[in-house]
Amino acid sequence: MKKIVFLFCALIAFTSCDKLDDLTKFDMEFDTSVVIESAVNVNLPFSVQSPDVETNSESEFEINDTRKDLIEDIRLKNLKLIITTPDDGDFTFLESLEVFISAEGLEDVKIASITEVPDTVGNTIDLETFDIDIKEYIKKDVFSLKLETVTDKVITEDYHIDVETVFFVDAKILGI
Repeated sequence: MKKIVFLFCALIAFTSCDKLDDLTKFDMEFDTSVVIESAVNVNLPFSVQSPDVETNSESEFEINDTRKDLIEDIRLKNLKLIITTPDDGDFTFLESLEVFISAEGLEDVKIASITEVPDTVGNTIDLETFDIDIKEYIKKDVFSLKLETVTDKVITEDYHIDVETVFFVDAKILGI
């Protein structure tokens, strides 16, 4: 009988910990924009840097009942590019694209890419994300994104692109 009670208590404890652990997992969204200028050379790589993105991580962590020192892991979950100008623009001018995250005092790390942009792509593109812990970048006050691209068509006007990111955050349970 004691074994059954013990197993029942252990089962409840593990189930409760899993539910509690889920409360310390949340998403953080950051948006920025970049401009790919017209007359970029075809088939030559070039980089476009986003403006600094303020993380406001302290307040975001506080809203989610955690702190910087309790963050275990942050990973890029989604990265989407959306052309806002020109109105009829699409991503068919791109051959490939890599996105790097950078922050003061840290090396640039590749976090997303697309190696072959299909000819049927529209004005929105979702990139493949990499399973890399980037908590040190998001814990900083600001970070930036660098887009390294290769084009396979000449563009005759500037392309304004919104960059939407979603980061998955996993924090320690009650500091344990």
